[in-house]
Amino acid sequence: MTTLYIRDVPEAVADILKERAAAQGQSLSAYVNAQLAQLAARPTNEEIVARLRSRDRDESLTTARIIAELEAARR
Repeated sequence: MTTLYIRDVPEAVADILKERAAAQGQSLSAYVNAQLAQLAARPTNEEIVARLRSRDRDESLTTARIIAELEAARR
């Protein structure tokens, strides 16, 4: 595991993080670690765009198919 040191964290930010960690029954380190894991799990805009561009457009929905699906759902 890697150890990260974060410098120059404003006191107000540190206080809020400590309060949130305590409310979750976690240490500050465990709380920040979980928050960083969530942040890292989210794709960047660039990754989303790349994923969308890599899709096979031949299988995209047509207007007729969308209308048919909507009509079927209404029944």
